[in-house]
Amino acid sequence: MSTQNPIITLQSAEERDRDLGFGSVVSQARNLRLLNRDGSFNVRRKQSITDSYASYYSLLMMSWPRFIGLVVGLYVAINGIFAGAYLLCGDGALQTTGGQAISSSFLKAFFFSIETFSTIGYGNIVPVTLGANLIVCVEAVSALLGFALATGLIFARFSRPTAKILFSDTAIVAPYNGITAFEFRIINSRNNQLIEVGARVLMSKFENVDGNRIRKYYPLSLEREKVVFFPLSWTIVHPIDDKSPMHGCTREDLIASDAEFLILLTGIDETFSQTVHARSSYRAEELVWGAKFGNMYVQNEHGQITGVDMDRFHAIERVALAQMAG
Repeated sequence: MSTQNPIITLQSAEERDRDLGFGSVVSQARNLRLLNRDGSFNVRRKQSITDSYASYYSLLMMSWPRFIGLVVGLYVAINGIFAGAYLLCGDGALQTTGGQAISSSFLKAFFFSIETFSTIGYGNIVPVTLGANLIVCVEAVSALLGFALATGLIFARFSRPTAKILFSDTAIVAPYNGITAFEFRIINSRNNQLIEVGARVLMSKFENVDGNRIRKYYPLSLEREKVVFFPLSWTIVHPIDDKSPMHGCTREDLIASDAEFLILLTGIDETFSQTVHARSSYRAEELVWGAKFGNMYVQNEHGQITGVDMDRFHAIERVALAQMAG
């Protein structure tokens, strides 16, 4: 047995740990963005519509318009089902006690179901048969459970701590202490306070290994990996020195190797005292070489920084190539 096998196995394990869990099949897919700008994954799970909407996690994570649309749709559908059940009890199951009667039997049953389900109970339409009254009992219990579930979900969605970190539209390669650096800027777009914010950045790119095109993952060392307080903005900097995986790479090299920079941020939401996460990525085409971020800080007449101008957050300024390190 070769003595090199344990080393090869160890190196393979380290490579697997660096891929962040994407796996070998997804990692080797060409022209596939691993992580979208909004932090979502490009790998989709194929499942039925009922499975997509039935899980508690899906109900918490879906957008508010979709959630409200789902609740309204279920509300209408359930009342339609109960209206059909009332119709099966016969034409005389529901009677109008006063006022102008609704000519459509279904609409009369449907509106009576809504009044029962929401416990409004105007009293204009009443059940008179045993079957209709039994359905009223079932609908009343269903309404209590339904409103309890909906209230719990709404509370959980509001109380779930999430981070809304805004990433700069572009990452840049800028002058930095006589060399260059890969940089991007982040800011908390909410009024909540984040503390102990840490950043982790990896570069993925394809390389030729023994004649095969294989995606490799390289962690990028940062000038500063964590900030205790995050009241303003933070420019995250990776110095491109001799030890950097980006050393000697040009923009064309990174594009040809299908390079992507994966970013993971973690912090503590001071309001809920819980850890929150944010993620994003930059493709090689989204890097601007020979630029620096514009000043976004607002100062008073005494030169003191009083805040940030969000309109300037994405602003960059070109830097002459002569000012950049070779």
